[in-house]
This record gives sequence, structure tokens and C-alpha cells, in this order.
Amino acid sequence: MHIRDLTQFLAELSENNNRAWFVMNKPRYDILRTEFLELVTELIASIAKFDPAVAGCNPKKALFRINRDMRFSHDKSPYKTTFSAAITASGLKKPSQGGGPAYYFHIDAKSTLLVAGGEYMPPADRLRAIRQHVIADAAGFGKLLKNKKLNQTFGGLQQEGKLTRPPKGFDADAPHIEYIKLKNFIVWNETSLQKKFPADLRKELAAGFKDAYPLVTWLRQVK
Repeated sequence: MHIRDLTQFLAELSENNNRAWFVMNKPRYDILRTEFLELVTELIASIAKFDPAVAGCNPKKALFRINRDMRFSHDKSPYKTTFSAAITASGLKKPSQGGGPAYYFHIDAKSTLLVAGGEYMPPADRLRAIRQHVIADAAGFGKLLKNKKLNQTFGGLQQEGKLTRPPKGFDADAPHIEYIKLKNFIVWNETSLQKKFPADLRKELAAGFKDAYPLVTWLRQVK
């Protein structure tokens, strides 16, 4: 897809986040969304080569809407300033829907590409199940933490929102207690696109997701 055109559109949208501007620029958006859908369609096929479980993911449903849900937000800007998608085996994007681990990426108005894999802010029951699985599969989780490619590409599990104390029901001396304190079980990295656009974005995304595959696989074992 034309990444330069996409980042330019998002930058302009961030400065003119209103319905009148968006309606005037809707033809640009429609072209970019079609290109983005084509990228996601090709990406699903690429991921399915190493993770066949996602082969049936509907690319249209993998895309996030650009309209913001403003019902409970103080920010009344009507549009998101990202193009984003989440590819899952279940076909469901949101953790609250039971989507499970995802391959996620977005491009934002600041020309940042974020590539991620795992589960971000899973619901309370799912988070507890993941934490329990850390204990039940302490050896397997320990092996995951040492995965060379996962660490080289992403630098390990994200620590955002980590608890200062063990969550209720978990002992302080439980295996991997510092990871049990996490609220997210996800890896990600960010790349600036301002100076250099990827020669093949699909290929670059697929390579990153392949390195996140061990985490996605481990999370799928959680029942």
C-alpha cells in the first residue's frame, strides 16, 4: 500500500478531527482503506504459513473502525488517527469478546508503526486463567521467556501497568511471580516511518509476527 499517502492522511486528520473535514476527504480514506484491507488479506495468508490457525480469519473483521466510541470518553474527537488490525484464530478482535491472543499492528498519525503479539488488557477471568497457567506451566513459560527471537525482536513481555504486589490469590513465592503481576501478556515494538518506509510492509509485519508466534501459541494453551 502507499504508506506515505496513509501517514499524510492520518497527520491531516489529527489536525482536523471533525466530520466536515472527513466527509470532504472520504474518497482518500476509501482508497486507503481498500489498500489496507488488501494488505491485511495478504498478511493473513503469510501468517497462516507458520500459524495455520489464523487461515480462516476474515480480513474485513480484522480491521478496526476509524470511528471512535465517544460514549464514555471526555475526548469527543469522532475519528481515530490510526489504521489498525488484529488477526486472531477466533476471528474476534477484542479481548472482551473472547478473541484470545492476537497479531496486532497499527500505523498512526506520527508515522509510527507498532507491531505486537499476545493479549492486551484481557478481561479479569481470562487474566486470572493466564496467571494460573504461568504457575501450572512454569517450565514452559520459563522457556518462552528465554526465546531468542522473541527477545531480539521485542525485548520481552511489556511491563505496562504491572502490579506492585502479587494479585489476590497468588503467593509472593509463586513461580514467575514478577510476571504474574502483569496485566498484559503482550510483546510489541515501535518503528518510526518518518525517514524510511519499509520496502515490503507485508513481509516485515509477517517476520515480526513469526517471532511473536511462541507467545501466541503459549497463550492458546490457557483454558
